[in-house]
Amino acid sequence: MGEGINPNMKMQCAVAVSLEAETRAAMVDLCEKAAESLSGTSADLALLFFSNHHAEHIADVVPYLRNRLNPQVLLGCSCHGIIGGAKEIETTPGMCLWLAHLPRTHLVPFHLTFERKSDRVTVAGWPKEMPGYDRSSDSPTTILFADPYSTPATELFTFLSNRFPGAPAVGGMVSSGHAPGKNRLLFNDHVVTSGTVGVTMMGAVKICTVVSQGCRPIGERFIITKAKGNMIHELGGSSALDRLQELFEGLNQHDQQQARTKTMVGYAMDEYKQELGRGDFLIRGLVGVDRPSGSISLGDVVKEGQTVQFHLRDEKTASEDLNLLLAGVKGQLSGIEVNGALLFSCTGRGQRFFGRPHHDVSSLRERIGDVPVGGFFAAGEIGLVGSMNFLHGYAASVALFCQAPDIPSNL
Repeated sequence: MGEGINPNMKMQCAVAVSLEAETRAAMVDLCEKAAESLSGTSADLALLFFSNHHAEHIADVVPYLRNRLNPQVLLGCSCHGIIGGAKEIETTPGMCLWLAHLPRTHLVPFHLTFERKSDRVTVAGWPKEMPGYDRSSDSPTTILFADPYSTPATELFTFLSNRFPGAPAVGGMVSSGHAPGKNRLLFNDHVVTSGTVGVTMMGAVKICTVVSQGCRPIGERFIITKAKGNMIHELGGSSALDRLQELFEGLNQHDQQQARTKTMVGYAMDEYKQELGRGDFLIRGLVGVDRPSGSISLGDVVKEGQTVQFHLRDEKTASEDLNLLLAGVKGQLSGIEVNGALLFSCTGRGQRFFGRPHHDVSSLRERIGDVPVGGFFAAGEIGLVGSMNFLHGYAASVALFCQAPDIPSNL
């Protein structure tokens, strides 16, 4: 499977997919398809996603890719499953190579490592040649692939926010390894097993990011009136658990069944916004309850005074949310061509969740167009909500590569 680069276009993207089980055969297959698609055009950015079947031998074939296609920047990672072209390959061997020719675009790759010293984390690997950024210039976009065992997400996003405030990041946590040192990350000629690899892009390329958290609100909104850490003790002056129980009793039978295992909590990203709707809440998992105290615990730190609302996650809502967000972006991009896309979907999505294969990539191509798509199933999805980047769960994070002036980086 290969989708080509049109040499008459300025910014161009292509994707190639191989289902060969043997790693060298898969790489040769990919490069053959990619070389045909490139038609002599240079690859400024190459992203390689490969299932865990290929992790052990990937270092042996990276030189072949570099010599054959000579990309300016090569990044990639091992993963639970790949996304490429029109397919999601979840359990069988797969390898996806996504390429972009990005004229008048400055690309700066990096490999960040993290070390905890007493009460703080130090970050190493930020390139000295990385340009500075202020809000008067076009917002850069950063693509990130992170090893979850060695990358503290909070410190990573704080580090990026200090350097590129409000600028979008998109990507995911590597998902193939189940222990430290088992994941594989590509950084140009090197294969590494820890930290975060990424590339920051500035210049003519315009990238629109979309995060579909796939939940719908239920019940009313509350103000957190008592909380500590990730524990909510009171909502609107009453026990948080009592509020949750009242909500549960008011649901219909179907929603009650869903709520037993799929209740989430969203907190408003902008407390001053009058009307809160789709995309205005950052969704976090409800991870536990403490019946003696009447408290509930979330997968994130909360603060008193925040507005929260309970949400449900199900396949129908997740499908609707992704399609509505993509349709909205397509409407705002009227007359502007999308040349390619990256898609990072949670390992909790896919065929088991939606009941049919290729759901997310099919939705993307149906709503945006028949563009080259590459990506992988992630153990946590990176994307911008409001003006801040977060690590999400059960989400789909999308980057649309557009060739047009004067469009925002986040829609």
